[in-house]
Formats: sequence, structure tokens, C-alpha cells
Amino acid sequence: MMAGTALVPATASAQEIRFMCYSDGNECEVYDDVIDRFEEANPGVTVAVDVVPYQAILENLPVQLAAGEGPDLAKVTDLGGLNEYYLDLEPYVDAGYWDESFGGTLDWYRGGEDRQGIYGMHSQLTVTGAFVNATLFEQAGVDLPGEGATWEDWADASRQVAEATGAPFPMAIDRSGHRVAGPAISYGAALFDENGDAILVDDGFTAFVQQFVDWHEDGTIARDVWAGQGGQTYQDAAQEFINGDLVFYYSGSWQVGRMDEQVGDFFDWQVVGSPCGPAGACSGMPGGAGIVGFAETEHPEEVAALIDFLAQEDVYGEVAARTRNIPAHLGVAAAGVEFQDASDGAKAALNGFAGSLPDIHPAAFAYQGYAGNRAMFGITVERVSQAIVGELTVEEAMERAASDLAEAMAETN
Repeated sequence: MMAGTALVPATASAQEIRFMCYSDGNECEVYDDVIDRFEEANPGVTVAVDVVPYQAILENLPVQLAAGEGPDLAKVTDLGGLNEYYLDLEPYVDAGYWDESFGGTLDWYRGGEDRQGIYGMHSQLTVTGAFVNATLFEQAGVDLPGEGATWEDWADASRQVAEATGAPFPMAIDRSGHRVAGPAISYGAALFDENGDAILVDDGFTAFVQQFVDWHEDGTIARDVWAGQGGQTYQDAAQEFINGDLVFYYSGSWQVGRMDEQVGDFFDWQVVGSPCGPAGACSGMPGGAGIVGFAETEHPEEVAALIDFLAQEDVYGEVAARTRNIPAHLGVAAAGVEFQDASDGAKAALNGFAGSLPDIHPAAFAYQGYAGNRAMFGITVERVSQAIVGELTVEEAMERAASDLAEAMAETN
């Protein structure tokens, strides 16, 4: 199917489709632009792109969906967790093309191994990993740890750099259960038992949490990122890195565009992937966002056609190039993406993140596709934060986290 051709019959009366969208960079702006071609090919169909903060996707959208008042489609990150609300696209699209183009990411939207259907298009594949301020390392006369370096190696080096240069913060990790999952896996966390049931807390997970808390206590990690927020609120440390105040920042590939635009020539930055842990893994977390339609829409055929339009290889490739995102479309990935308006450093960073995909542990892929991962991420943030601020010991926090998960699973069942 060629992009830009009519995908649904011209309608006799105007139909408006509402697309709730958040941006890590310029995604919504680019979607708004390419969707003009869909509207031109489908007279009578208009698409309103409602740009919202990411927090609205996390907190407001589930409430709206539960009340039957959601948009027609949205860009989401709780891929399997919202599956009960998704529109199954399979009756409206070429399933063979979708299977060939999106492969295993389709499973992330199905909400369980026993579910079939096509419920979402993975619009941007992300990989977690670290950004480092190479200029600060150079000024400090400290070599960047090489391939196979551990979390402890990076912590030692970052402390040396901060001390030598006066940088306020050696390290920071986003306040996110997703973000700490890769390091925890590298410390031996299994996350699931031998039957595939979620457990979250085990010796490996506890070992990383203890190290994480210790680093907060000794000043290795910027305290306010985790301790300055309440509940399960997300917080990143991108601005601290952009300001040159942070040596080592663990976040992910979605930050590349922001770094490229806002750091500019202020300092040299590099992507160094995910450090290794004592369990032998050097794993980050896969993830990203996808575009889904909702079953409550009054325009299922049009919504499916719009998402199918965005999934076509030429359109998908254009969006990936303009938004500087790693493609999940296998055809686009195989052909390669010439990222637009990106510096050589940003292109190297994106290729670096893509190159770290083989290091991602199978448990990380399983965790990303698990329908209950949003609850697990939230439990992680809340209980680890309580250990960081001293409300609970690490042991108490882990006991509470295990209890929280048991309650969440009982509610779900």
C-alpha cells in the first residue's frame, strides 16, 4: 500500500479523529505534518493532534479510558497494561505486512501470551543507557572506562571527575522503575520465577537496590532526582546533564535529540551503553512508545487506516529520520535511517544505542512485554525512594515491594 493514497472511502460528513500525543523531542510536530497527507487522501476525515505532557499519558489517559472518555488513538508507553482498551487493528490491515514489519514488538501490545491480534504500532524503539560528559573527563585527566566496565568502575571514575572539576553531581539515574530494571538485571535480578510469574524482588534485585541507596548516601548519585519527588512521580536529570553539572547520566536513546539541540558546542558528550553488573550482564532495557487505537472510538476503520498509514515503510522511515528515533520497523531498520538535522555526535549516539541491543538480557525483553510491568515499575519507584530517604531500610522496602506486588496481582486476578 503506497503512502498518501486513499485508505478509507471518502465520507459524506466530516469525521474528526482525536490523537493524544506526547513528545520526547519533535514527534508530535512531525506526526501532525505527515498526517496532512492522510487527510488529503481521505476527504471528510480530520485528525486533531492533541499534544500533552508525558505525565498526562501516564496518569490522565488511564482514568479517561476507564471512564469511556478517551481519545480515538494515542501515543502510549504502558504497552500491554492498557490492552483491555485497545482497538484490534487486524480486521482492517494487512496482517502479513505487519508481522513482517514489526515482528516481536507486536507481542508487547497483546497483554498476554494467549492474546492474538494487532493492537499497536511501535513508533519508536528505545534503549536505556548512559550519557557521559567527555569534556569533564578530559579536564579531569581521567580515562573513560572501556568496554566491559562495571557500574562500580563508572561510579569510581565519575566521582574522580566530579572531585577534580567541581561538577556538583557524579551520577544520576532517572526516577523510573523502567530505568533501574536493566542495572538490577545486571546485578542478578530475575524479575520472574521459573513459571514465568512476576516476583520483582530477589537477591539480585535487592543487591542493586542496596548499592543504589549506598550511592545516594555517599553522594555518588544526585539525591534530589529520587528523593525530591513523592509517590511514583517520574523525574529525569536531563537538564542537570545539559547544564554541565552531571558527569554520568543513565537515561536512554529518546534523549539524544534533546542533547543534540540543547548541549550544542557547550561540551562533548558520548553514549557509552549500559555498564556491567556482578551477574555478568551488561543489560539495559528495551522500550519506547507506540500508537494505539481505542475500542471505544466511533471511527474504528478510520483510526485503523490512520495507524496503518503511519506504519507504511516510507512514512515510518520519514518519521524516524525526522524525529531521530531508532526504528522498530524491521524494513526501515534494515535499509538504514539517515537521521535529519542531527550532528555527527547524535548520529553516533543513536547508532551506539542501536548497537547495544544484542547486550539486552532476555529478562529485560520479558519485562517490557509483561502486562503488569507498570505496577512493578511504580512499586519500584515508591519503595526504593523510601529506602533512599530513610523511611524504610532496604530490607523493609523490599518486603513492602514484594507485598505490594502480591496485592496488585491479586487485584488483577
